[in-house]
Amino acid sequence: MRDGRREPTDGREARLPSGTPPRVRRVVGLVDTDSFAKWGAHLLAAAPAHWRLELVVVATPRSASRAQLGAAFGGLDARLAHLATAPPEPIEGDAIVRGLQEDPPDAALVACIGPVAELVIDEVSRRVPHRPVLVTGLPGISFPAKWKGVFFRARADLFVLHSHREVRAYRELARAGGIEPHFALATLPFARSRTGRGATDAVDRSPRPPSAEEHPRDAVVFAAQPSVPADEHDRRRIVDRLVETARRHPEWRVVVKVRAAAGEHQTHREQYPYPDLLPADAPPNLVVAGGSMAQHLDRAVALVTVSSTAVLEAVARGVPALTLTDFGIARSLINEVFVDSGLEGDTTDLVEGRFGTVRPEWMHDNHFHPAADDDWAERTEALMRLRDAGALVDRPAARRSRGGTLRRAWERKNALGSADRSVLGALALGLGTPVRTAKRIVRRLRRIVRPVPTTAEQVGAPRSQRDGEPVAGVGARPRG
Repeated sequence: MRDGRREPTDGREARLPSGTPPRVRRVVGLVDTDSFAKWGAHLLAAAPAHWRLELVVVATPRSASRAQLGAAFGGLDARLAHLATAPPEPIEGDAIVRGLQEDPPDAALVACIGPVAELVIDEVSRRVPHRPVLVTGLPGISFPAKWKGVFFRARADLFVLHSHREVRAYRELARAGGIEPHFALATLPFARSRTGRGATDAVDRSPRPPSAEEHPRDAVVFAAQPSVPADEHDRRRIVDRLVETARRHPEWRVVVKVRAAAGEHQTHREQYPYPDLLPADAPPNLVVAGGSMAQHLDRAVALVTVSSTAVLEAVARGVPALTLTDFGIARSLINEVFVDSGLEGDTTDLVEGRFGTVRPEWMHDNHFHPAADDDWAERTEALMRLRDAGALVDRPAARRSRGGTLRRAWERKNALGSADRSVLGALALGLGTPVRTAKRIVRRLRRIVRPVPTTAEQVGAPRSQRDGEPVAGVGARPRG
């Protein structure tokens, strides 16, 4: 109790008595875009064996395509393995809520982009009697902490993050914003070793030679990101260096690994797709490919990116990696987390075939903690027992004023787009669009009057593998 009020619970109050067999739990995952679908499905696949899992795709303007879902769902456990060959069709939000009303699960993992997550959590909280435990989270690297991530998901019972560093940062941010922390820790599914363990001691830090059953290791894989870096000039610079790498190393396949084909949507919008920037005379060993990152890493001698989560997948497999810092270290580049990781480099390192090996002292705080530190499943179980007892406490929203029915209709239309066919949504769109346009014009005018220096967000200068003492295991060109 605090000031006579009941404090929100994080689920740790209810503990399973020793020796009690676990009750079968029905848990439904709700996903939308490519990255959230991959994260949500793979997080659920790591859940306890007595959880009966289902997965539903929410229909939104950016819902993943069937091909994207097939790639995202590769490598799941037996409970969800069928999704790779038979991805579910997107379902409209109202139909999903009706299904939860008719047959509420014990818990729901809301793995959706911010506005959709806020809408789904709000709708389920308001409209589903004896509602399920609402678990949410962010895919991939979530450091530094971002207020919008908390803002949209404040009403969820549990918010899953993937490193001790992220949990500390988000807890501090939430408290500063007046939100009771509700963060739990899980090993990032893609940071697990091929043995299935996510602990620090499970990571093979040395490159593995190919076995007879595997493809030859002949690929340098560049993990493209839709909005990092965002500037066209910067993206062309990366392309030029990839072309140079392919010409310098004809023994390698230089693979530009993309997450979406032309016409497919992604979690973040892409203004300058890398395939469109490739020159007509690109060497034949420079290729563009989609599909599963895991399959590409099976052939990789190295993984290169600016800040994609794929670098953690590579580290877990013992594949050398390079996080490009040509454009500095900045929040917008999502590469602060890699400072002093041993993986930082530049495109000169790329061309010269100089890749990094992760430093052991960086790992514990950054995604490679022992599996015993994970508490998300235990805390979800405890929250489900509170639900059984009718003691699940609703959490307040971070949005202090929703503006009534019309504002809620606007948020719904903004989240669901054409999937929302309500008359009220169309009215809200008609009234709200001019208001939002006016606000954007005002913000642009303010930036013109008071321009923000482009270096204001920089927190570090470019780094390379050539700086300081050489990292162990780095310097020689890996060969396929």
